[in-house]
Amino acid sequence: MHLVWDWNGTLLDDFALTVEATNAAFATCGDGPFPAEELRRRYRRPIADYYADVLGRAVDADEFARLDRIFHDTYHTRLAECRLAAGAEIAIAGWPGSQSLLSMWFHERLVPFVDALGLSDRFARVDGLRATIGGGAKADHLVRHLAALGVAGTDCTLIGDTVDDAAAAAAVGARCVLVTGGFTDPDRLAEVGVPVATSLPAAVHLAASRYAG
Repeated sequence: MHLVWDWNGTLLDDFALTVEATNAAFATCGDGPFPAEELRRRYRRPIADYYADVLGRAVDADEFARLDRIFHDTYHTRLAECRLAAGAEIAIAGWPGSQSLLSMWFHERLVPFVDALGLSDRFARVDGLRATIGGGAKADHLVRHLAALGVAGTDCTLIGDTVDDAAAAAAVGARCVLVTGGFTDPDRLAEVGVPVATSLPAAVHLAASRYAG
């Protein structure tokens, strides 16, 4: 029984910083700032589509690359202020099987940050985004992550905070539990059709119940 954790918005409480960085990017277009709940309600992947929806116009590849860079420059500047989400350590300790971490945040920044929090030895593998521009879907990354672990999708559960996490899990035949508190509106999570928890320990309980009995 293997558990794949999402990072940003799931184990890491970075909601306020994500709002700040998103609005910093939009400000360079002369737009915003947008309220946090509006950004949460509209959030989806691919991020370029999300940006286009909020801005009310098309966002081409060049503009998206620029906005993505501004977002991450702002995000990285304040990242040290972020902490683990409430209940994260209890949830990690409460899982009875193996665990790994898969994030769509840049790998070279993710690994040392996870290590600095003293969590590296809790995960069989830590993978982040190895591309130079983010914003895509998670499914292909999950396929590679599980292949590197030698774990079948049907033998694992993913805990995340977005509709994209559920789509990635479905693509490999994995179970998914979504948790509120991240960058997706809870009402949208409820529409996905997978279990939704309001805390990380509760999410682990739901994930483990698949294997009970």
